[in-house]
Amino acid sequence: MAETQTIETPAGSTAETLLDVNNIEVIYDHVILVLKGVSLSVPKGGIVALLGGNGAGKTTTLKSISNLLRAERGEVTKGSIQLGGTRIDGLTANDVVKMGCVQVMEGRHCFEHLTIEENLLTGAYTRGGARDIKDDLELVYQYFPRLRERRKSQAGYTSGGEQQMCAIGRAMMARPEVILLDEPSMGLAPQLVEQIFEIVKELNEKEGVTFLLAEQNTTVALRYAKYGYILESGRVVLDGDADALLSNEDVKEFYLGLSTQGRKSFRDVKHYKRRKRWL
Repeated sequence: MAETQTIETPAGSTAETLLDVNNIEVIYDHVILVLKGVSLSVPKGGIVALLGGNGAGKTTTLKSISNLLRAERGEVTKGSIQLGGTRIDGLTANDVVKMGCVQVMEGRHCFEHLTIEENLLTGAYTRGGARDIKDDLELVYQYFPRLRERRKSQAGYTSGGEQQMCAIGRAMMARPEVILLDEPSMGLAPQLVEQIFEIVKELNEKEGVTFLLAEQNTTVALRYAKYGYILESGRVVLDGDADALLSNEDVKEFYLGLSTQGRKSFRDVKHYKRRKRWL
């Protein structure tokens, strides 16, 4: 049996590590190096944010864990990924889901021609003919009452917010231990973003679901996460407690657009003397 690891929490106690990414490198088409030694840990029952701009490597990191890289001619060439102490980087995406790790992809990717309820039921496919699927469907409707109202509607005719709820609900139907949530705020109004994150918080606190979420919306992500990692050009350049990152002057300046001189434009970022953690 694999040995269970623990990590230190900000309070000084220990928590079981559910997901451990250890110094991975990812190459596309045998040529393009995208991730350059990324390491991160996600404690059981935690919410961890993976932050950074476009092209930083957030989505690639999530796809490395869920093993969706193969469909894009990518592969993990170095390092290891463990879920609950068991190495998963050599498994198929289907097996990773069966082990309790499900990815909600950027852009929702609902089946447009299927109804909301049919979309949700596809999430339970790997569970076979489980008798309690109806109970799990009812649980999803409790957290997303809007989906109950729209359950007979084709997903392609629902709003972006409803599709995001459907995508998360579909992941819940697999009974995951950890959900990899990629850009949940993309294309949504601020009010809907808050609603989605509040539901994520409830699922974490009441159902014990662990979340690793990739986000460009640093402010919202760090308000709900307990810990965060910031990626730049395929490397982790900064990590720490969510509150500490929110108060960090570099994070304020380069990711929130704020500094002691006030708000700055990202168009001026090339003029900044940025401190690189790895230098």
